[in-house]
Amino acid sequence: MPLRRKPLRILVAPNAFKESLTAIEAARSIGKGIKKGLPNARIVEVPIADGGDGTLEAVIAGTGGRILKTKVTGPLGGQITAEYGITGDGKTAVVEMSRASGLALVPLAQRNPMLTTSFGTGQLIQAALNRDVNRILLGIGGSATVDGGIGALQALGVSFLDRSGKPVGRGGEGLLAIEKVELGGLHPALKRAHILVACDVDNPLTGPKGAAAVFGPQKGATPSMVRKLDLGLARLAALTAKVTGRNVAQVPGSGAAGGISGSFLGLLGARLRPGSELVFELLKLDKIVPTMDWVITGEGQIDFQTQFGKGPGMLAKLAARHRVPVVGIAGSVTDDAGELRKKGFTALFSIVNRPMDLATAIRQAPHLMERAAEQVARLIRVGLPQRM
Repeated sequence: MPLRRKPLRILVAPNAFKESLTAIEAARSIGKGIKKGLPNARIVEVPIADGGDGTLEAVIAGTGGRILKTKVTGPLGGQITAEYGITGDGKTAVVEMSRASGLALVPLAQRNPMLTTSFGTGQLIQAALNRDVNRILLGIGGSATVDGGIGALQALGVSFLDRSGKPVGRGGEGLLAIEKVELGGLHPALKRAHILVACDVDNPLTGPKGAAAVFGPQKGATPSMVRKLDLGLARLAALTAKVTGRNVAQVPGSGAAGGISGSFLGLLGARLRPGSELVFELLKLDKIVPTMDWVITGEGQIDFQTQFGKGPGMLAKLAARHRVPVVGIAGSVTDDAGELRKKGFTALFSIVNRPMDLATAIRQAPHLMERAAEQVARLIRVGLPQRM
């Protein structure tokens, strides 16, 4: 009598599809399609992220945690409501800088890094610390600021004083006025809690490739502002070295998100880590992937850059180490993506099944994703022996 085949185990772990589907929504659509093509498959949905937008939802969903809301100061100084998350074990908080201090919160005509502040990001971290977490994962993508993180640090109790000994203001203007840094009022929980900054760029804090020069113009800085902000960041780096002995001015990644990664590294002893690594650790993907028969992942566009720190690329590398085949599904797959077959991808598919404009593709993304996943499942089924 033939043995009954064990159900095929398939990990569905996509990134968010920008402006179209969250990672959770994408996983749901792919899962539905796989079930149509492989009704008996055992599907495990683990939406992923790489430290940018969607990290909060992906980590909270994957760990059985909860999302909380609190009032914070927005990048322009007004009160807003922002979200942060606590993982299911209660030990790690997930904070996205964009929720409190994001560029999307600032109208185009009001973008001015001399004024925008990261204070609200510090308030989100403070709220998390008050819940006795011992680790903070800080995603810094999409920030509106080039204040060197002084706003966030002010919210956490660091004093930045001007030449008369008074607290400096917020934003880039405050950065330019700093003459002294004091850590005596630092939030007490920071003595035991570790901050991990999801950082995927290697820009230093200062100089021609630094925070002001590279990221300032994206946030509204004029050439004159860029020069002033770079001087302010250099001054902050010098004072940081004087207070803590950590020289962060040229550390790769210290210029990310307007310099907040550098100041957190220098003044709080934070660690800078690739975003995908941090998320994968929290989701325990190194334990899940080896138990799978197939991995289905994806994002809005799969291209040559996917292998460099992006979630699907990192997942393919992990799966390759365990000889688990990986299929990538994307809104578009570029001509240079063929190189990814050397990096763990078995096959790549676009969800676009006919000529259509971007607006139509975005609107129909759930349906298109489900159809593409079903076809992938049918191909997988063809390769299965009928009896075991």
